[in-house]
Amino acid sequence: MVVFPMLTMIFFTSLMHEGQPQDMPVGIVDLDNTSTSRKLTRNLDAFQTSRVVARYTSVSEARTAIQRNEIYAFLYIPKGTTDKMLASRQPKISFYYSLTSLTSGALLFRDLKTISTLGGAAVGQATMTARGYTPEQIRTFLQPITIDLHQISNPWTNYNIYLSTMLVPGVIMLFIMLITVYSIGTELKFGRSRRWIQTAGSNIAVALAGKMLPQTLIFLSITYGYMYYVFGILDFPHPGGTSNILLLGLLSVLAPQGFGLFIFGLMPSLRLSMSTCSLWAVLSFSMAGSAFPIMAMDAPLQSLSWLFPMHHYFMIYQITIFNAFPLADAWLHAVALIAFAMLPVTVLEKLKNAMINYVYIP
Repeated sequence: MVVFPMLTMIFFTSLMHEGQPQDMPVGIVDLDNTSTSRKLTRNLDAFQTSRVVARYTSVSEARTAIQRNEIYAFLYIPKGTTDKMLASRQPKISFYYSLTSLTSGALLFRDLKTISTLGGAAVGQATMTARGYTPEQIRTFLQPITIDLHQISNPWTNYNIYLSTMLVPGVIMLFIMLITVYSIGTELKFGRSRRWIQTAGSNIAVALAGKMLPQTLIFLSITYGYMYYVFGILDFPHPGGTSNILLLGLLSVLAPQGFGLFIFGLMPSLRLSMSTCSLWAVLSFSMAGSAFPIMAMDAPLQSLSWLFPMHHYFMIYQITIFNAFPLADAWLHAVALIAFAMLPVTVLEKLKNAMINYVYIP
């Protein structure tokens, strides 16, 4: 309840502490070997995310290096590239990159495409300067449209901000579900369930409150500690304010607890209920909507996403904390988390019957 959530928190936030992958290894196949091609290589190596680690004599050799996971991408400059550029014969250079790792592939694609574009622009600029064009004319010809880019809320494209705010809460919610089911299931497994109910005056609500309240306080401490760490110490963007953070932390503890109790009430078996909660929590990482947007999924999956507490957590975080929109814009998701927290009410009698009459079957 304490050690593993803290290890998860430290692991993910330290894993991506630089924000973006840096100095990812790339290769060069430079068969032209001129000052222009060497300048392209130096410019590629100067990018923050790319580092030229090897030069190869052929495309097949560079491809083998990608297959061996020695490099993520390579740039191929064929022989005669510079001569064709100077003669305005539109030479072709190629770049190859691996999308086995989506993040590295996307970032290196950006660098390699930029280098390819800048290489052609440099030659065009030199040619137009020799013909007497003014700098303004050259700029207009080479870049007729200037992009004014605004990345809202995360202008640094910091992957730590994107991923740690989803992965760490998701793992904590997984722990909450499993420990909730385990703490109830072990009463039945070790034959303590009848005594537990009798101690609570045969009131299942009192029994559950006594069992869950200490866990709720511990998990609230862990959750709020995580939020203080990422928003207070690491200074992740949180323009939505402290009140939304505190409310979301409370709901993110009560909802998985309620879901775990509901699942055990439906299937009063320690093994089956823990397996179901594990499956549901793992699927939550895909259905949360951070790695792949919910609106781009098929209609049945969009409807199914409402059955995962993690999805509602992420939507409330994204709307009210990350983008600072009012809580009214996320009220449906808040109601959904409250509904998850209230689900055990529907299975109280069945849960009480299981604690009194069921015999544990391994």
